[in-house]
Amino acid sequence: MICGEAMSAGNITRDILHRQIRDKRALGFQRFYHVTEPFIKRLGLEAELQGHTGCVNCLEWNERGDLLASGSDDQHAIIWDPFKHKKLTTMHTGHAANIFSVKFLPHTGDRIIITGAADTKVHVHDISVKETIHMFSDHTNRVKRIATAPMWPNTFWSAAEDGIIRQYDLRESSKRSEVLIDLTEYCGQLVEAKCIAVNPRDNNYLAVGANGPFVRLYDIRMIQNHRQSMGQSTSAGVHTFCDRQKPIPDGAGQYYVAGHLPVKLPDYNNRLRVLVATYVTFSPDGTELLVNMGGEQVYLFDLTFKQKPYTFLLPKKCQNSTDVPNGKTTNGVSNGIHLHLRLAENKICSSSGELPPHLERIKQQANDAFARQQWTQAIQLYSLAIHEASHNAMLYGNRAAAYMKRKWDGDHYDGLRDCLKALFLNPGHLKAHFRLARCLFELKYVAEALECLDDFKWKFPDQAHSSGCDALDKDIKAALFSKNESAEDKKANSSVRFHSFSRKESIPDDEAVLRERSYDYKHRYCGHCNTTTDIKEANFFGSKGQFIVSGSDDGSFFIWEKETTNLVRVLQGDESIVNCLQPHPSYCFLATSGIDPVVRLWNPRPETETENGRVVEDMESAAQANQRRMNADPLEVMLLNMGYRITGLSGSGPEGSDDEDSSEGQVQCRPS
Repeated sequence: MICGEAMSAGNITRDILHRQIRDKRALGFQRFYHVTEPFIKRLGLEAELQGHTGCVNCLEWNERGDLLASGSDDQHAIIWDPFKHKKLTTMHTGHAANIFSVKFLPHTGDRIIITGAADTKVHVHDISVKETIHMFSDHTNRVKRIATAPMWPNTFWSAAEDGIIRQYDLRESSKRSEVLIDLTEYCGQLVEAKCIAVNPRDNNYLAVGANGPFVRLYDIRMIQNHRQSMGQSTSAGVHTFCDRQKPIPDGAGQYYVAGHLPVKLPDYNNRLRVLVATYVTFSPDGTELLVNMGGEQVYLFDLTFKQKPYTFLLPKKCQNSTDVPNGKTTNGVSNGIHLHLRLAENKICSSSGELPPHLERIKQQANDAFARQQWTQAIQLYSLAIHEASHNAMLYGNRAAAYMKRKWDGDHYDGLRDCLKALFLNPGHLKAHFRLARCLFELKYVAEALECLDDFKWKFPDQAHSSGCDALDKDIKAALFSKNESAEDKKANSSVRFHSFSRKESIPDDEAVLRERSYDYKHRYCGHCNTTTDIKEANFFGSKGQFIVSGSDDGSFFIWEKETTNLVRVLQGDESIVNCLQPHPSYCFLATSGIDPVVRLWNPRPETETENGRVVEDMESAAQANQRRMNADPLEVMLLNMGYRITGLSGSGPEGSDDEDSSEGQVQCRPS
């Protein structure tokens, strides 16, 4: 079989001939040309499948891709023939409330499906005879997701809002379920499990999403072996009075989080903005984890080349810097890593080489977009160039400037990441160093921002008294003064402060350690809005996960190119909200659903089909509107969801008060 890398997208004729001559190349051909950008650019509505009478909350393809299952608020499950656009089977599931998840059980000839619903029940059905053959009532709150695994044919898992992940065994000898993970032991009684997924390449790994910014990855085998050894030692009496039996052993759990979210969480909570992972899924090769973070953006985590959250640790001028005690920053949030900026003068920098002509043109186009204040267009063009020239410090520095100007949620953190990358490649990058201080200030790392600015003045004495430096220095010192005053007030009112703490805010030491050891994201995808429903999906599209798709509260779904993170297509998928997007396992074919009582099927339309009424042409405006929507007052969001038009919403969000335009002074934010 030929691998995708050996094929050339520019020579499809040759690849077609090879496929015809050698059958063994057919699968490689299919995978490589499964989903391509020309197909994405022609994606349009093929059909609407009608049969449900309520919102369609879940979709699932069978392994071969010739059947599609759907579950709805009407408590029915329907099996569709997606190619003939017709219903094959409709059955009432026996649930007494909305169905949130439906799955085919592997190795059952597509006869057995599993459903989870708001009535707290999990049901197993034989659709060939339209009978419910098992009913499980172990959960005490709404069941939000079911997960299955190809290598575990009699086993499946459920996640529910009681904070518990349960594992089920359907073998004849033991039709039962058991608690695999109890999040309430780590996060308190208010935690709610929202989504789960099993790694398709290594079924021992289970990802769990819940309320809060952290996504958890567990080794099922380690947990089960630990429980088994615990049972044996207990039965043998091998324990002491002081023993604390850990339900999850050390090393069996790993957390992932977008590095800026723990710092932003108090601000979001104050504005009644909820962070919750509404969907998790693995890439086809099992090396990446995709998370749709409700209240924020879509994040991609690399499970192989893990990245600790970026933070700044100022290198001392004498090069004998010491670590911040206990890995803490001044704002009390664990920084997870001490990233030294080696500013030694004798470092050889290989990043200052000229760009190839075609990338120089792209950079100039990005600079022009920046000059027109088209920040998103500039970011996308810089990203395109960085994808091909990942060791060019100037491109990272320029993109950081565009992020800082746009100020969408998470932009200052992405700007910080780009500044650090630029300084790693070129320690003498003046603008990147100054922008880093600004990003740290905007991210509330105030003491670190002051250290960074002081180091900037030491390294670039000509800029030490520029208007930009003076303005930022004044802002930082004012913030530090305000912070100290606030701390004094808290000390003076300690009794009030004590009573204002609730028990749920304290977490066990084990949980604190796991959070401190969290890994950061690789890519971030912006443009959609996910604040209204807690079942909104994001998925990989393509056999190699080349594209990312996500639903949105504005009734559209968004498609990004995975590696550049650039938005390439927006389509209107629902009258209200798109929640579900399930790509076909082997064709460029997508099933979506949402509030409308229909399932919509999308595929590349013929080139002769000139009109596509579902395309959102102005993608940037749609993305900007969604960013405003995410930062809107909850009442305004409710009115928007009811169809009212709200004017005057600020597009700058909580970070929009930054007076960067006037305070940069001689240290220009203009791209290089």
